[in-house]
Amino acid sequence: MSYHTSTTSRAVSLWLLIVAALVCLMIIIGGTTRLTDSGLSITEWKPISGAIPPLSQADWENEFALYQQTTEFQVQNSAMTLAEFEFIFWWEWGHRQLGRLIGLVFFVPFVFFWLRGHLSARLKPRLFGLFLLGGAQGAIGWWMVASGLTDRLDVSQYRLATHLGMAFVILGASIWLSLEARYGPPPLRRGRLAGVTAGLLGLVFLQIVLGAFVAGLDAGRIYNTWPLMNGDLIPEDYLGGMSFFPAIFESHAAVQMHHRWTGYLVAFGVFAYAWLIWREPRVSLKPFMLILPALVIGQIALGIAALLAVVPLSLSLAHQAGAILLFIAMICAAWTARRAV
Repeated sequence: MSYHTSTTSRAVSLWLLIVAALVCLMIIIGGTTRLTDSGLSITEWKPISGAIPPLSQADWENEFALYQQTTEFQVQNSAMTLAEFEFIFWWEWGHRQLGRLIGLVFFVPFVFFWLRGHLSARLKPRLFGLFLLGGAQGAIGWWMVASGLTDRLDVSQYRLATHLGMAFVILGASIWLSLEARYGPPPLRRGRLAGVTAGLLGLVFLQIVLGAFVAGLDAGRIYNTWPLMNGDLIPEDYLGGMSFFPAIFESHAAVQMHHRWTGYLVAFGVFAYAWLIWREPRVSLKPFMLILPALVIGQIALGIAALLAVVPLSLSLAHQAGAILLFIAMICAAWTARRAV
């Protein structure tokens, strides 16, 4: 039996916020698997049967034997014991299991709300598109892992950046659609700062993707000085012996420098945006005048601390969590600006 469809629903909004919270957790656990070199511990993609972990000593030895065939083990971890392998295996297994859980938490309520008439005609295709993005993310995850199972020590930084970027797209869409489910569709006329806010959101997203390149190349483990890079504004090995275009994505020095300077650009953009909000007569954006500068200052401080300490796990994850909070705040600002007519 179907009920009358409303343009708003608190239940749908709460459900999407839960999905968004799980995606945030997924990003943190994904960062942990990368920083602990756990991502290549499971060498096969089994969407269904892979949910069952090794249950016997023979199962563990079989999984370890598969990992021993990877370049990462042969070059970097040849002295690893079975107990040490189990540690990295559980991180990657938990990462994949959480992905399955997110799919379930999304799909079951989605079908329920659709059949009960709680989804507006506008939300239905958007939520279905979000479901497809989630499925694509699983495939991108395996595509990323597969790149590290051949002649590489780590996964491709290009595929890692794609995987992380898609995670933030899914996070942003979940929050945006949650707000729409709660408060209804946007007005036909956009707010005056909507375009500026969208541009700043795009810049924050770019900085997050650049951070993925830093993580993918372990580029945070060099030039552990600030504000200069071992005394230079532009490091001597910026190109790393490569031509310009591959170097900007593959040179460790170049990747770190781009992440640094884009961070400064984000900070400048946020403070300029706060000044525009201060001059804006409408009050709906006023909270972001304080929230965004506070978040960006904290994020830069965490980034510098992680760099100077040669990227320990705790500070690296805190820096990643700061990126999540800043991105969520920018999504909310973009939502608000879209409606501040």
